[in-house]
Amino acid sequence: MDSDVEMNAASDEEVMDDEDYYDYCYSDVGDDGDGGSEEELVPVDYDEGLEAEGTDEVVSRREQTFVVLNEEVISERQEEDVSKVSAVLLITREEACALLHHYKWNISKLSDEWFADEEKVRHTVGLLLNGNHEPGSRKLTCGICFEGYSSDTMSSAGCAHFYCHECWEGYISAAIGGGPGCLSLRCPDPSCSAMVLQGMVNELAKDEDKAKYARFLLRAYVEGSKKTKWCPAPDCTCAVEFLGDENYDVSCNCKFSFCWNCTEEAHRPVNCETVSKWILKNSAESENMNWILANSKPCPKCKRPIEKNQGCMHMTCTPPCKFEFCWLCLGAWSDHGERTGGFYACNRYESAKKEGVSRQKAQADLLKAEKDQLANLTYIYGIPETQLKFIIEAWSQIIECRRVLKWTYAYGYYLDDKVKSDFFEYLQGEAESGLERLHQCAEKDLHNFLTPVKFESTETTTPTVAEFGEFRVKLAGLTSVTRNYFENLVQALEAGLEDVHATAQAAGTSIAGTSSKKGGTKSKKKQHTKPSSDHTDDGWPCERCTFLNPPSVVVCSVCEKSRY
Repeated sequence: MDSDVEMNAASDEEVMDDEDYYDYCYSDVGDDGDGGSEEELVPVDYDEGLEAEGTDEVVSRREQTFVVLNEEVISERQEEDVSKVSAVLLITREEACALLHHYKWNISKLSDEWFADEEKVRHTVGLLLNGNHEPGSRKLTCGICFEGYSSDTMSSAGCAHFYCHECWEGYISAAIGGGPGCLSLRCPDPSCSAMVLQGMVNELAKDEDKAKYARFLLRAYVEGSKKTKWCPAPDCTCAVEFLGDENYDVSCNCKFSFCWNCTEEAHRPVNCETVSKWILKNSAESENMNWILANSKPCPKCKRPIEKNQGCMHMTCTPPCKFEFCWLCLGAWSDHGERTGGFYACNRYESAKKEGVSRQKAQADLLKAEKDQLANLTYIYGIPETQLKFIIEAWSQIIECRRVLKWTYAYGYYLDDKVKSDFFEYLQGEAESGLERLHQCAEKDLHNFLTPVKFESTETTTPTVAEFGEFRVKLAGLTSVTRNYFENLVQALEAGLEDVHATAQAAGTSIAGTSSKKGGTKSKKKQHTKPSSDHTDDGWPCERCTFLNPPSVVVCSVCEKSRY
């Protein structure tokens, strides 16, 4: 995985000394005479540093591939399409609306079929060529209630079948109560296919039913589009138009992020198929599925079904397999220990739930920062809230990273490649430790500037503005590094960790060469030893990720680990 910045598991004190967190403040100042360049830490003005966080460069890097539409904009677009079709086909607005609904608001397809065979299209949709029949007499009998009425209290859908207004009102009301199918409502006569247009609904229906009909029509405009979908968040009335072709993660004005493709919660780097399986696995809708998932699983080695009826998570398959594995993650038991939560527990599966809880807490902390903390900092240090956006930026990044981490557990659960699985766990561990550093800085370190420090002499003191400036640099740096690491992590997982096997093959070739020269003694550990300083034709393996790098580079191409 290509990484812009290495995320080392350092303490908060070491973070301030790590040049990675200040790389945005460096500039080249000259040549040292050996082909390299000297660097110095350029002091950044406090206000300028704050404003830099919203520069065009940052925005362009996160270029949005979607547009959020509110109901007003959607209604305007819908009306434009209706007016356009009405003018081109020389028909009424209501007829154009019915045609567009039938063709799922595809103007191009409607136009092609209309001009190819207008009569066929009219018959299919229910638009009569000779509509608006006049009643043959002044006294008519309603075909529903069979009562006699004067012709001025009777109406038809443009056909010869007249019904009283009271029956029409009940008929339309029942159809609207049945859902969006009312948009294709036909004449009550079973043998007639005449369409009941919106104009007739507005004339005869109750106000409540007219509002529902208009609502169905508006929603149909979005649901019929191939590039627009409603936001799935409760009570949200916005839609999202997707303009990209790869990354389906979008964010609505209501701050809910979801996958435009499957409309589930945003789940990068996991694909929609894996999300579907993961949700089914954790679903409580099917008792049979729950029992199967809770009580039986296939052995990871021989695939025979095993029922767990007692004991801990340590499972042993029946002879002749005898494979020992973890019930929760199905991984080899030999891989378990303190690193996975202890010998009688497993955090590989349960951590996904914990990340969901942590993300909810982070969202609550973000609201707290927006409502209270920024105002308190402004009062204490006299800094405008507009210059404290770096705190909101940090919490927003924490929320996004918690979301990504939650789905990485689903990714790892279905990862059946041992080599990739080991590398994935390393990357996931680095992401977790880096995120924890950012979370601690945004939560605990910030608290020191909101609460005066109390000493034994009962005197209190408030950190200075200069100290707050140092904290800003630290938090902004951690936010930037964490963002870069997670963006690279997501890209690597979406690519299926494709470089892992190439790395393993390259390392295996190097090991084989070493084995032939030295009799094969301890050749496997050769890739993890510190490489010599001389440049050889075979390159040098990275100590951290074992990637075989070309001899001309001094920094690992995968994890940015320095060679020396």
